[in-house]
Amino acid sequence: MTARVTLYSKPGCHLCDDARAVVARVCAELGEEYDEISILDDPALLERYGEEIPVTLVDGRQHDFWRVSEDRLRTALTS
Repeated sequence: MTARVTLYSKPGCHLCDDARAVVARVCAELGEEYDEISILDDPALLERYGEEIPVTLVDGRQHDFWRVSEDRLRTALTS
């Protein structure tokens, strides 16, 4: 099963910790998978998202950055 949600983050980021909790909760509730990728592992991701993390993608398209809305994420995954 391919994950519909991708979370771009980096270690030590408190906003990333908050986003991870929301993504994990909503995905578990809906039976969805998510991938988490550290932008520190890819120079292109670091360049693109360095000032916006955490960033969430749903079905490959940017969904949110900095803060993840639980309601908005749930809606995106059920629409």
